[in-house]
Amino acid sequence: MAHEHKLEIFRGLWKFKSNTQKIWGVLAFLTFVTAIEVVLGIYKPDFLMHTWINPIKGGFFATLANIILSPFVFMKPLNLIFILLTLVKAYYITWDFMHMRDEVKALRRMVVWTAVFLICYLIFILLQEGGYVYEVYFPENTDEALIKRDF
Repeated sequence: MAHEHKLEIFRGLWKFKSNTQKIWGVLAFLTFVTAIEVVLGIYKPDFLMHTWINPIKGGFFATLANIILSPFVFMKPLNLIFILLTLVKAYYITWDFMHMRDEVKALRRMVVWTAVFLICYLIFILLQEGGYVYEVYFPENTDEALIKRDF
């Protein structure tokens, strides 16, 4: 490329003098985010292990709201935090280490938005299939359960 790399992250809040310093700064940020994920994964705080939103009871509009909110209704907040932190790490890896920040706007949008849509689709499919598998293995009636204990 004929132009200089942009030497700031967080929309210009953190500026660096050289590209090497920027790489180390982004690495430090990604290490910090990974450390948060590891600590949350090891300790699993109790208040993050229970769903915060209950399904809405009622008629047609309650059913419609449950369908729209289904990724969040039965999800533990800890899982949502892991998903968001993983997306933040993926963004900074792509944006700074793969130098997407220095590319043309059309290429950036094409690569980043495609990845965002595919990741969201993957998360949706995993949550839907996980709920189905849970219902098959652990139905309400425990006599019909295919697995007798929760691993």
